[in-house]
Formats: sequence, C-alpha cells, structure tokens
Amino acid sequence: MEYMQAPATSSHGNILCCTCGVPIPPNPANMCVSCLRTQVDISEGIPKQVSVHFCKQCERYLQPPGTWMQCALESRELLALCLKKLKSSMTKVRLIDAGFLWTEPHSKRIKLKLTIQKEVMNGAILQQVFVVEFVIQAQMCDDCHRVEAKDYWKAVVQVRQKTVHKKTFYYLEQLILKHKVHQNTLRIKEIHEGIDFYYSSKQHAQKMVDFLQCTVPCRSKASQRLISHDVHSNTYNYKSTFSVEIVPICKDNVVCMSPRLAQSLGNMGQVCVCIQVTSTVHLIDPKTLQIAEVDANTYWRYPFNSLCSPKQLEEFIVMDIDIIRDQKLGAGAGLRSNRHTLAEVWVQKTSEMNTSQQYHCRTFLGHLLNIGDLVMGLNLELHCSMNPHHVPDVVLIKKCYDRARRIKRRNWKLKELDRDREGMASDDERQYQDFLEDLEEDENLRKNVNIFRGEKIPVESDTDDEGAPRISLAEMLEDLSLNDATGGEGADMMTD
Repeated sequence: MEYMQAPATSSHGNILCCTCGVPIPPNPANMCVSCLRTQVDISEGIPKQVSVHFCKQCERYLQPPGTWMQCALESRELLALCLKKLKSSMTKVRLIDAGFLWTEPHSKRIKLKLTIQKEVMNGAILQQVFVVEFVIQAQMCDDCHRVEAKDYWKAVVQVRQKTVHKKTFYYLEQLILKHKVHQNTLRIKEIHEGIDFYYSSKQHAQKMVDFLQCTVPCRSKASQRLISHDVHSNTYNYKSTFSVEIVPICKDNVVCMSPRLAQSLGNMGQVCVCIQVTSTVHLIDPKTLQIAEVDANTYWRYPFNSLCSPKQLEEFIVMDIDIIRDQKLGAGAGLRSNRHTLAEVWVQKTSEMNTSQQYHCRTFLGHLLNIGDLVMGLNLELHCSMNPHHVPDVVLIKKCYDRARRIKRRNWKLKELDRDREGMASDDERQYQDFLEDLEEDENLRKNVNIFRGEKIPVESDTDDEGAPRISLAEMLEDLSLNDATGGEGADMMTD
C-alpha cells in the first residue's frame, strides 16, 4: 500500500502521526502509511480467488452468461475476460494497472497482479497492489455437448449424386479438408449415393451449401420440420434439411448430349468425354479436341447421362497411330484443348486378339499413346442408339498402367474425413485407387488437393519405368500432428 501525496498546503514542515507519533509530511488523514494500512484496506470486497470455466474439448473460456471465447494464455482477450469477473466488485475503486504473473501451464491457475486507487479519510488517495488468483474449472460447452451426443442436431446437409462411381465425392472430400469446412459438423455419415453432414445451427449448414455450390455443379432444396413450440415465449424449434444433388457425371464418363445443347456449345459432337468436374463439367470432343464447360443451370435445363459405367469399359491395344497436325474447326466452333493431341488410331480388343477385328477412331490421347500401349475405351456399337454415321466405333478414355506397380511405388497419401460408414459397396477400394491415379495423371486436379508425404522413402522422379505419371516430392506436404509440434502431452490449454 502506498500513500499518494496530497496537493501542497501552506505548511511546509513535518507533522506527527496522530496514531504512532512518527514525523511524516502533512496529509489529509494525519496518519503514516503503516497506520493507514491498519485502519483501511481498499481491496476489501474484491475476491482474491475466482473461478473461470474452461472447455477442454474446444479449448474455450466461458464469458458469462453464455458466450464461449477462444483465448490464448496471457493474451489481451483472457485479461479482459478475467477483469470482467471482478467488474462488479471494483465499482468503488479505480483500476490503475493489471498484468499476468507467471504460473505453471498445468497448474490450472491464472494470477493477475492488480493496482488500484481509492480516496479514503479526508480526501487522502491510497494505492494498493494485490494478487487475484483465478482457478480454471473444467466445464463442457453446449456445442461440445451436442458433438458428444451425436444425435442432437438442428440442420443436416444431404449430398447426393446418382452415379455408380464416387470420383466426384473423393474430390469433394479433399476440398472440404483443405478449406476446413467440416469443422462445425456434429457428425458425418456416409451412405449409399451420398453423404450427410449434421450441424448444431442452420447457419453452419447454409455455409456448407454455399461452399458446395461454389465447388461442384449442383442444385439445392431446403425444408424444415417443426419440433416444438413454446406458447409462453412464442419460440419455435425447427430441424432444417438441405438436399444437394450433384450432377450425375464423373471424370472419364462418356456422355451423349442433345443436339440443341451440342450446337449451343460451339457445334460440338454429341458424344463427348468428361475430362474434369469442378464447379462445371468439362467436356472434350474426341474427334476435334473442342472443349466446353457445362454449368449446373445448363445441365438441369438440358440433362444428359453417362453412356456406361466404369465396369463396362473394355481394354484395347493400340495397333497403329497417326498424329493429326492441322485440324480445322468449322464455323462457330469453340475453343480447342492445348493439353491434348488429336490422333487417328487403330485398336483391337485384348479379348479378341485371336481375331482380325480392329476398330478405327479418333482420340484426344495422341500425346500419351504409342503402338502396343493398352488403353481403356467404350465400344459405342453396344451402348449408343444414334446414327452410326455420326458416332465413332470406339471412344478411348484413358491409358492403362500396371496398377500393382503404381500402388507399390506410391510414396504419398491423402487425409480422410472422420465419418460413419454404412452400406459400403464392394468396389469402393477400386474406385478410390482410380481417384488416386487421376491425381497422379492430372496436375490441374491436384492443385486443389493437399497431398502429404507417405512413410515410404520418396524418390525424386516424375515417371517410373513404364512412364506412368507420379507426383513429385516438391508437391507433397509434411504430415505434422499437434503432438509433434508441442512435444506430446501438455497441450490442454493451447489454442490455435
């Protein structure tokens, strides 16, 4: 406790303390500091020990009455939260200074050193320094309660795609992980033809719907159901459902568009191949290399489906190939792809090697194919009812590589969403391997995906012995966990 010098008076000598008789400079109380300390305690009424509630699951502090805040240790936010706990008891004093005293992070204690002033006897101003200890008590917040319950949700986003292959879902999963859109989910449930995201509030679900509409071609529909109604406070409790339907087209699908849509896209051929699905469907005409993008609105206005499932693709061997150098497009044609090369090829089914049956077609894979290569394709004679003069005999989709060797040499991995699975198909592993191979073959596709270095010893090479594309070491990220950064234990009160 300190005594603050009063304004100067006409007397300049010392006086005697009225209690103990010690000579002191004149002051309104006529007492020395020691005697004032025995008579007055200006910190009286201010609690010296206060409780602060902390949620271990989300690492947030409770700011009464019901707000949970993210605060780092010894931060301005935490200091303000602690001082608000003392605000009601400090109305008669003036706060001069406040600061943290060091405490062991695992002690569950926060100490504040406070400096206060107060006017006491006859206008004398006293200043005192004291310590207030805040005890951290564990309390689960409402949001974490709902997460643990797993059944308490107020909104669900149901994402569906009516297609056999899940390439679009695998790509969407990586986008969600990269942008951390899943952080507010209570539960993620994977079912047949889709996935469900459960949320504690309608606003969080709406953010997910907005994200989906920006990343994949889709359409959405919202509905809500009344759960309860309080007639006294006139409050309603609803559960909201957002249904999101993704267009049923995946990468490497062969599609047949309506003549009107094909004409509006620059007089493309009706039979095209989907080379990528982002916020739009990217199509390429295998006869001319003409490319076009179909957004969600255009698709639902002129819908089209895939001509076959991935299991219906057949394996062909390239017997002869001739690169087409100068291909002129007709009037009104759109853009041509610079990433592909147009070529004429003669192919034969590997299942018909004992016959002389061969097929002639044009392909956009001229930059990848050589004589003797294996390639997956679709025999349109069996799957398309159009005029045979307007469609090729075979549409080639992608070059084949030795899958077992690619899996063995793959030195990278992807993260996955923590979700409940039910009704899983038997060929999900094969479909996932197809997606991983697409990432290796398409540099533009993996720009939006976080690829992590695997446990295998990495080899700085872009191709293996067969020429199969590989992901370079420069494109991989280190898979760091929180334990690696903090030394294992002891991160109970750490924040991001």
